[in-house]
Amino acid sequence: MIFKVERTDARTWPDEHLKELFSEGFPEFITADRLVKEYIGRVGEWFADLNLMLVDDRDVPVASGWGVPIHWDGRTESLPTGYTQALVRAVEGREEGTTPNTLVICGAIVTPSLKGRGLAAMTLEALRDAAKEAGWRQVIAPVRPTMKARYPVTPIETFVRWTREDGLALDPWIRTHQRLGADILAPAPASQTMTGTVAEWEGWTGMAFPESGDYVIPDGLSLLRIDRQTDQGVYQEPNVWMRHCWIGAIGTGNRQ
Repeated sequence: MIFKVERTDARTWPDEHLKELFSEGFPEFITADRLVKEYIGRVGEWFADLNLMLVDDRDVPVASGWGVPIHWDGRTESLPTGYTQALVRAVEGREEGTTPNTLVICGAIVTPSLKGRGLAAMTLEALRDAAKEAGWRQVIAPVRPTMKARYPVTPIETFVRWTREDGLALDPWIRTHQRLGADILAPAPASQTMTGTVAEWEGWTGMAFPESGDYVIPDGLSLLRIDRQTDQGVYQEPNVWMRHCWIGAIGTGNRQ
């Protein structure tokens, strides 16, 4: 089957196609990141050319991926703290007129019936191609390790060290990046912070939280901390920073 890459805003996609593509998306609580809500509108407006669809020969979208451009000096210690700060840095860099030199891959998703066929890797490659066309030398990603939800009490610093006998990561999504030449840079223990009332968290998770304390929640990569006295739940989502192969000394570009 032949696939092509299109901008997501290139056309209006049928609702049934989008529903299928995103039917196994992220947990509902992922929308509770207040800082993301503040910046995501400008991200969608300014960086629409980095929001891509992988389309099959029937014109059905089968995968999607997106990213944002930032300026990064290549040092691990100056990485954004994670996904959320990458959005903030991209938006504020645009507002300040900073020339980006790095693409941050923020996410990729494949229609459930086609998982395991290499479409995720194709989507990541399409985003890397976009970086190359823009003249950006680096591609990095705050990777959300899908298997981490099975080990929510394990620190991300420990989880990221777990490997298989072949030397690749235990986590399958980290492995997908590794097979494309990416290496692990650093854990991002607080890539996102989600907050809500106790009632909101009970709705998002389908659980009851009768006392203050730490809870394992469905699809959570770490623990949810509930404080009934303040009526607040806080969940910090860990990611893993990875860097893809450098795309060659082709300049820093001037794409805003």
